[in-house]
Amino acid sequence: MPFPVLPAPLLAALTARGYAEPTPVQAAVLTPETAGRDLLVSAQTGSGKTVAFGLAMATELMGEAERLPPPGAPLALVVAPTRELALQVQAELAWLYAPAGGRVVTGVGGTDPIAERRALSRGAQIVVGTPGRLRDHLERGNLDPAAIRAVVLDEADEMLDMGFREELEAILETTPAERRTLMFSATVPKGIAQLAARYQRDALRIAAGDEGAQHGDIDYRALLIAPHEMERAVVNALRFFEARAAMVFCRTRATVARLHGNLAERGFAAVPLSGELSQAERNRALQGLRDGRARVCVATDVAARGIDLPDLGLVIHAELPNDPETLLHRSGRTGRAGRKGTSVLLVPYNRRRGAERLLVEARVRAEWGPAPSAEAIRAQDNARILEQARTLVAEEAAEDEQEMARQLLADQPAEALAAALIRQLRAPLPAPEELAAMAERAPPAPRGRRDNAAPQGDGQPGIWFRMSLGRNGNADPRWVLPFLCRRGNVTRQEIGRIRVMERETQFEVAPWAAQRFSSAIRRPAEDNKDAHIRIAPVEAARARR
Repeated sequence: MPFPVLPAPLLAALTARGYAEPTPVQAAVLTPETAGRDLLVSAQTGSGKTVAFGLAMATELMGEAERLPPPGAPLALVVAPTRELALQVQAELAWLYAPAGGRVVTGVGGTDPIAERRALSRGAQIVVGTPGRLRDHLERGNLDPAAIRAVVLDEADEMLDMGFREELEAILETTPAERRTLMFSATVPKGIAQLAARYQRDALRIAAGDEGAQHGDIDYRALLIAPHEMERAVVNALRFFEARAAMVFCRTRATVARLHGNLAERGFAAVPLSGELSQAERNRALQGLRDGRARVCVATDVAARGIDLPDLGLVIHAELPNDPETLLHRSGRTGRAGRKGTSVLLVPYNRRRGAERLLVEARVRAEWGPAPSAEAIRAQDNARILEQARTLVAEEAAEDEQEMARQLLADQPAEALAAALIRQLRAPLPAPEELAAMAERAPPAPRGRRDNAAPQGDGQPGIWFRMSLGRNGNADPRWVLPFLCRRGNVTRQEIGRIRVMERETQFEVAPWAAQRFSSAIRRPAEDNKDAHIRIAPVEAARARR
């Protein structure tokens, strides 16, 4: 379906950018019934909504004319949650309105307010900015709201989540009451509905596509991991689901810093994004991602808001989000503009039920399975390296290269040269991590009191292990139980009877968790103060029944 009737300069701009037909959200805001009305629009991230509201407000800005009036007091105000998103919106609207004589200026935090004041004094038809800086310009008289005909709130739900309600209300109350108000939001929680009811008039509600339905271009994977293997699982997920750019989400700044350090140490070109970075550091990190010097961004939810990376092919939820809205916001960073993307949830096996509820609430279907093993990654590497080697060999060699090749073949067998090529192609790849084996689903945990009862679930007896610490080392069940859970990547329900003896402690592990426990205790202890404690299976003859 082609674009409906639009001013000729805007159609020329769209054609020059390769737009043949509107996206669903663009088509939805251009139907006849939307003309002149306030709109409350929910659409998936990356659906083309910037161009959508740019086209939607064309009548307010241009009327019946073919060009915009000369730059002066702004005619439209666009509010975005972050500096990065505001700059992206400014760039999009600039090319869209350039043939019509449009001038788009920004007012965002982290930049020189005096320079922005000068830019505003020279006049503009559209001003794009962040809530705090726009409110500041309005209160200081740098931004004249008298001529504003349209106000757009882009990603309104995120602005409320970030605590900008007061700033948004001040902006909406300062602008003319007869303005047209367009709200665009990935979701419409209660706070957005209240804001719309207060500041919009007879708003038309538009859900572009099936609101809340699964994004068709995003493949969701839920990977079961041991509770203490998150960082190792991130490494394997990055290696297995290889993408030109990936974003890894964590809950806290501390986790971002630790995970970024571990990834960098393992050879990944990674950058961190968290609230403790300065604006200059943040800009350098984002530029590294955009120009390809960095391929992995480790970020908190707040720090990543408003970031658009066109080549982002992979999102990893290193720590599960708290709510379905956050899950959809994170995942929506990939699968944009018709490109395919993958969203990977790392699910500690003891949190599977919570993850299942989260997916149901988000109306997302995920493929469940274990995290990629080191063996699977090596097999995939081999296939990729062979294909890469064949591609290199297929390229036509120059005469001097052929001469050098003949010299090498005279000295070395062809197999040795091929092996050397494979080693060179394999060298830059970070080594995969060995992970504990995960069953698709463990038997249900026992209900009621434990009281040193044997672990239940399948009626089989537990597997006995011994630890080289007993009463002589002040071993106590209140300390032993959490130690075993931490050291062996198991839950409390998977540890049964504990027998503290003089020189050792024997304990029972659920049969479905025994293999996982054995794999975990064979790895070096993460805490050096416990490295001297040895754990091994108890011989059948020594286990006392």
